[in-house]
Order: sequence, then C-alpha cells, then structure tokens
Amino acid sequence: MKHYKSLIELHSANGFPPPAHPQFSIYQCNNQCSIGDREFTSDFYMIGFKKVRAGHVLYGRTKYDHESGSMMFFKPHQLIQMKNLELEEDGFLIFINEDYLNGHILHELIKKYHYFDYEANEALHLSPMEEKTVWDLYRKIETEYNNNQDEYSRELILANVDTLLKYSQRFYKRQFLNRAEVSGKTVTKFNEEVNRYINNGLLTSKGLPSVQYMAERLNISAGYLSDVLKQESGKTALEHIHIYLISEAKNRLIGEDRSVSEIAYALGFENLSYFSRLFKKEVGISPNVFKKQLLN
Repeated sequence: MKHYKSLIELHSANGFPPPAHPQFSIYQCNNQCSIGDREFTSDFYMIGFKKVRAGHVLYGRTKYDHESGSMMFFKPHQLIQMKNLELEEDGFLIFINEDYLNGHILHELIKKYHYFDYEANEALHLSPMEEKTVWDLYRKIETEYNNNQDEYSRELILANVDTLLKYSQRFYKRQFLNRAEVSGKTVTKFNEEVNRYINNGLLTSKGLPSVQYMAERLNISAGYLSDVLKQESGKTALEHIHIYLISEAKNRLIGEDRSVSEIAYALGFENLSYFSRLFKKEVGISPNVFKKQLLN
C-alpha cells in the first residue's frame, strides 16, 4: 500500500503539475480524476468535489458511487482508493499538510468537523446553488494559490478554506434534514437499537453500548450518527444512550426490589458514582433519594 509523505511525491506519482507550495496544493480534474488505482494513505487533509460517471472511491469501510455532485473529506492516514474515475464535469482536489495549519485557528478547528470521519456513503451531496458556492470559494483559493506567494497568501488561502468548511457544515445540516424526511427519524431507530441491546441481555455481558457499536448497527459512522442525532434532537449519540439508560433505571428503581448499586451494575455501569452523577444530572436528584421518595 502506498503512503504519500509529501505533496511533491503525490503530484509527481499521479502526473499532476508540481505543487506551488510544499504544504498546500490544489488540482482541478478534467473529466478524469484518480490518485492511482491502488489503496493509499497520506499525511494530508484532502477535500474533493466530483460528479462521478464511472469508477469508485473507497475510503473507510464503504464504497462511494453516487452520481450527483458531491464533496468528500479525508483526514491524514485514512485509507483511500480512487479507481477508474470518470467525471460528468470538472472536479477538484485540495491537499493540506497538517504543518500548514500550525499557528492558525484551523489547526484545532478542522478536527472538530466530524465529516472528516464519515464513511464514503455519507458524502455531502450538493444542490446546484450549493455547488456554485463551493466553486466560487475554490476559485478564490485557486487565484491566491497561483499568485506569487507573499506574507498574506497563507492567511487568505486558509480564510477561504475555513469558509468552505463552514459552508460544508451548513450543507450537511440541510442534508441531515432531508435524510430524516426520506429515511425516517434516526432518533427512533437509535432507541430501537438500544432497546434491542438491553432485551438481548448485552448490558450484562458487554456493559454499556458504545457509540461505535450503535453506529455499526445502523450502518453509519459514529461521527455521522452523532451529528444527525444532534440535528434532529439537540443531543449527541452518547447523551441519547445515557437518557435511555436513566429512563430504564427509573423504571427498575420503581418496579424492582433491588438496591441502587445492583440496578446500576445490571444496566452496565461499572462505576456506581458515575451512575449516580449521571442520574442526578438527568433527574435532578440522586437515585437513592429517588428510591426513598417512592418508598415514602
């Protein structure tokens, strides 16, 4: 498997023009756009826009083969494959070495965009107006990239990359809403999976369900799951797991003649104090006080 450590190496190996900067580069694809026909990893963040006619992109665990204009986001060291790609129209690739972000707000901010952890089938599908916005920003980056580099170049390039990422976040929120209308509320499906987990006795054998486990059950990535749930309900996947378990805890405290610690451990909590803090946060009182009120 190939690993690209430098942009010079990546550009040379794929027949791209030499990069104008050793830590940041762009490439506009004309109908064909591939980086080799084998799996590879790199030291770069990559942002891509494509309308795929044929071929496929593979990253994470899944294959991307959507025909509409879509954006994809790759983080450093992520396994990627672009094979036999033919595009309906021009596309583009943006490559950003992590070191290029040093000292800039994007160095930390880019890590907070969960879509760099999404699977390929969770690419961002753009409307025509959104495509225009994306291309306008790319052209601004392109103009600055092709100018003679000076002390303002990096700041202006990253300002437009920052804006591009913010727009992408906005467009994903629109996609989350459309997805919910088409496929049903993710919250409902999520709670059904938590309920199935409990009914199958997995709390006892495996403990609390992880966000990763729940995402795999719903066939989406953990980051995408949390972002969809946050958009639909205002709460993350982990918060939904906690809410469901505290609701189950209240039911058991009312209906079972067992101690608080026994119920906590039965619900998969290995730490009683953690369970008590979480219960008080959600209910407003401790589980011991809750149980005593019921007895009185």
